[in-house]
Amino acid sequence: MVTESSNLPGDPQALQVMVEDLHKKLDSREIENKLLREQVSQLKHQLYGRKSEKYLPGDSFNQGTLFDSCDEIVEEPEKVEQITVPAHKRKKRGRKPLSKNLERVEIIHDIAKDEKQCGCGCELSVIGQETSEQLEMLPSQVWVIRHIRKKYACKNCEGVDSEEGTVKVAPAPVQLLPKSIASPSLLAHIFVNKFCYALPFYRQEQQFLHKGLSLSRSNMCNWQQKVANKLKPLEKLLQRHILSGPLVNADETTLQVLKEPDRRVDRKSYMWLFLGGPPGEKAFVYRYSETRNSSNASDFLNGYGGIIQTDGYKGYDFLDLCSGVVHAACWAHVRRKFVDVVKSAGKGQSKVGKAGEALEVIRRLYGIEKDIANRKLSISEILQERQKRSKPILKKFSDFLKELAPTVPPTSSLGKAVNYALSQWHRLIKYINHGVLTMDNNLAENAIRPFVVGRKNWLFFDKPEGASSGALLYSLIETAKANALEPHQYLWYVFDKFPHLEGEEQLKSLLPWNLNAAILNQHKKDYMKKRRDQATPKTLPQMALTL
Repeated sequence: MVTESSNLPGDPQALQVMVEDLHKKLDSREIENKLLREQVSQLKHQLYGRKSEKYLPGDSFNQGTLFDSCDEIVEEPEKVEQITVPAHKRKKRGRKPLSKNLERVEIIHDIAKDEKQCGCGCELSVIGQETSEQLEMLPSQVWVIRHIRKKYACKNCEGVDSEEGTVKVAPAPVQLLPKSIASPSLLAHIFVNKFCYALPFYRQEQQFLHKGLSLSRSNMCNWQQKVANKLKPLEKLLQRHILSGPLVNADETTLQVLKEPDRRVDRKSYMWLFLGGPPGEKAFVYRYSETRNSSNASDFLNGYGGIIQTDGYKGYDFLDLCSGVVHAACWAHVRRKFVDVVKSAGKGQSKVGKAGEALEVIRRLYGIEKDIANRKLSISEILQERQKRSKPILKKFSDFLKELAPTVPPTSSLGKAVNYALSQWHRLIKYINHGVLTMDNNLAENAIRPFVVGRKNWLFFDKPEGASSGALLYSLIETAKANALEPHQYLWYVFDKFPHLEGEEQLKSLLPWNLNAAILNQHKKDYMKKRRDQATPKTLPQMALTL
């Protein structure tokens, strides 16, 4: 509001109060404008900017005052950067070799018989061979297996003198889905396409139509639900396996389910992810929930004693109060917030500042972790390196953040980044005392990414039952991938073997770490051989072609 000069008070003290009030309003408007400019810059960067969080400081970057007062810590990054690279042989350029897990069919090429004669009259001898490989791929083949069950009866007494009944019928084959047209191989094909390659059922329905098959999406949804109900015991085994390991990573993401009871269609639900297990035997469990309530995590982790690594969501705060639990946080989330500050500076503005200094420190901490990983140190050696190299930097970084916090507006991008780091600090430093921990929760974030990619394609689940069954299939597929198994062959194996197994000990044989590529390949050969042996002479050539 502009005041006319004629209306200004004549009292100097009143004028001074008015000027001070105007200064306060200007300062407030300046802070508000700065925050709005930050938001506009961040929105522009989200729409048009580079998505990578990689931070590369310019040549003019100065580490600032963060390490100037401590000579001991200043010398530390020089040791990190001076890494001796051992002598190595240059890799031969060229085509990468084909996977050893693929089946090989050998074709022998020989010269003509009359060319095996030398000009001197002697017969040529084999001195070696040249080998080359070529990938062969046939379009997916579909055929119908007719199960013909013989029926027998006595024409003499018509079963009157028999206590076993009039007619005897050969028993039906044991199937995962009895009385269904879906075989184990078809179910594996459908579910891998959706939950591994993000191909919705309606697109698969179109693909089948092009092959002359009428498989509706409603049928596929029903099969998904029935299969998941049958495989529930495997989910419990995966959960128990995760809780048997020294470290559990957890994360969650949004999900839309249309027909949830007593909820609006546009309300968001959640898919939770937990991963862990003993070293070398990683397992994943996805779980659907209507809410983001902390009870989802507490129910899954009930009774667990070990390390749990999460992001900064407050729903995980209860872990700090659990006896025997070490709750660790994620440095990637801290770095991301400082990266947002740098990005909000916009083009042509200096990116060197407090956010740049913070990112440089985080980069150095990650550099130490990269060096540790490259050297393949033991758990005890990792702890020694972190205590010696990372701990002093963390101490100085903590002091830096505490000094910076009162000087920046809490609602600014920098203020939010600083306050987030300080609020999580007691969890962020846990990794230097536990060798099995990494600096961030990227294991969980990377594991939940396949679900997010799928969500962008199939968009939603129709019912809660579909979300739960989809979560179980995601669990099996991602666990198989983490244990170096081909997802289609793994599901094919599970769907074929599960109906014949009983008891927990037998079901454990289906868990991915108890299998390997050789077992799955042999199962495929045995499965097809069995089909070929059972086939009638009329269909034998077609069956043999699929081998």
